[in-house]
Amino acid sequence: MAEFPSKVSTRTSSPAQGVGASVSAMRPDLGFVRSALGVLALLQLVLGLLVWALIADTPYHLYPAYGWVMFVAVFLWLVTIVFFIIYLFQLHMKLYMVPWPLVLLVFFVAATVLYITAFVACAAAVDLTSLRGSRPYNQRSAASFFACLVMIAYGLSAFFSFQAWRGVGSNAATSQMAGGYS
Repeated sequence: MAEFPSKVSTRTSSPAQGVGASVSAMRPDLGFVRSALGVLALLQLVLGLLVWALIADTPYHLYPAYGWVMFVAVFLWLVTIVFFIIYLFQLHMKLYMVPWPLVLLVFFVAATVLYITAFVACAAAVDLTSLRGSRPYNQRSAASFFACLVMIAYGLSAFFSFQAWRGVGSNAATSQMAGGYS
């Protein structure tokens, strides 16, 4: 029968060391903020906020078209915040099993299509729901303009995400690990 070893070496660590290591890894990646996708994400957040704030300040609940615009604007604004935080704090590196370039591509294409419908609904309903020159008319017109700009920003993000997904200009494996922003 085999002998049981008389000495066993063990190593212990305090829980505080493990927590400190994960907190220090949560530093913001300023390179992402300076990248094309980072700048576009900030633009989407600011312009998207303008869209839903302008519509929310009018009696939008009386008109179904503006309910749709509000849903699209608020939903995509919140999801964009989540993706922005994931990339800003490099959480996508910790979740390496997720194909982030593909996820972003699908999201940005869907967001572009949704904002096309929201822009068309918002722009088409301005004259039907407001008196020309009134405050709601001006707010809804401005919201239509900003919805068009957000739609363009999401379209550009979809284009850059498509390039990152295909690996244009870099090694596909490097693009996958780097999160796909240039």
